Amino acid sequence: MKKSPFAPKRAAKMPPINGVELAVTEAGIKYKLRTDLLLAKFTPDTVVAGCLTKSKTASGAVEWCRNNLKSGKQARALIVNSGNANAFTGAAGEKSVVNIGATVATTLGCEPGEVYQSSTGVIGEPLPVKEVLGGIETCAGQMGEGTYQTAANAIMTTDTFPKFTSRNCQIEGETITLNGIAKGSGMIAPDMATMLAYLFTDMPISQPILQKLVSKAVEASFNSITVDSDTSTSDTVLVFATGKAAISPVVDEKDVRLRPFKSMLNRVMKELALLIVKDGEGISKFVTIRVKGAKGKRAAKRIALSIANSPLVKTAIAGEDPNWGRIVMAVGKAGEAADRDLLNIWMGGHLVTQNGGRVPDYNEAPIAEHMKGETIIIEVDIGLGRGKAEVWTCDLTHEYISINADYRS
Repeated sequence: MKKSPFAPKRAAKMPPINGVELAVTEAGIKYKLRTDLLLAKFTPDTVVAGCLTKSKTASGAVEWCRNNLKSGKQARALIVNSGNANAFTGAAGEKSVVNIGATVATTLGCEPGEVYQSSTGVIGEPLPVKEVLGGIETCAGQMGEGTYQTAANAIMTTDTFPKFTSRNCQIEGETITLNGIAKGSGMIAPDMATMLAYLFTDMPISQPILQKLVSKAVEASFNSITVDSDTSTSDTVLVFATGKAAISPVVDEKDVRLRPFKSMLNRVMKELALLIVKDGEGISKFVTIRVKGAKGKRAAKRIALSIANSPLVKTAIAGEDPNWGRIVMAVGKAGEAADRDLLNIWMGGHLVTQNGGRVPDYNEAPIAEHMKGETIIIEVDIGLGRGKAEVWTCDLTHEYISINADYRS
């Protein structure tokens, strides 16, 4: 598979996080000669927060995580396999989730309710449980030998590059670190946000506050990206905080120490989300869509996603055709308030429509030149209010069709 043209030229440096140990292995779940299983072990009292897919056909692993998150217990382990989503696999799939959770708990000396798990890959195929259980044993014997880079590699499916990033901030003279890994390339239209993301930090913080921060950060990151308008059965975002940094825990939302951590969390989530879009299946162009002047923030986002998800808009971008009429169409079908005579559209910073029609001095040459670039910017002013939103997507190419036509082969 051809590597995305937007793959990072330099790999981010990923420092260790106190209280996190990683291991990966080649379990042989689907792929040959590549790692496909990640096991992470956390120190006692690690808190966890997360957001999970709203899909009505969510996988057993998602429901397992949902139940564990509700319990409010500590997190002691995370296990992720690639190559098989273990979704729509009936009673056998549910049994395998319970079996995996129990095996990890026994192996690492914790409770099943403290184990989080994800599976990603083909939907509807039975999970080769024997291989997963064997992989757990192998990883347990290698615990601590993995890195965040190898962890990111182990969870990939159709990804063309591993996705990971790291940031730090200073609080009371202490360095707080946040590492993140993610996977995703196709079936990307998060609704919570096939896409997985895991973040690890040594920040001492209460679970309720961490959950509020994560839920809000997801909306401006993973819930603001789309590749193909399809929401996965397995979408999962989990944040694990070991609390090992040498500061007292943040237990009050008004604590000023929360500000630098919140900013760092938002930044890392956005970086990971953009890496997913930049590895969109068959991508040749990265697209930013900004909408303003909508009746409200929610309306602006729905309009922006209507544009971003339109096959006609996305294929026009792939063909480098400045067909702004398709943008007008996408605004109109969004189901939100719009007035064609107030609608203004810019492409690459050039105004193309105004007062219900094409601008009188319309010159397509600079717009066509913009469309030839790898980074495309579309801006829309609805002209009715103060609502605004920004979403990110990619074009739709023949390569996307080829990848997905052969996905199970």
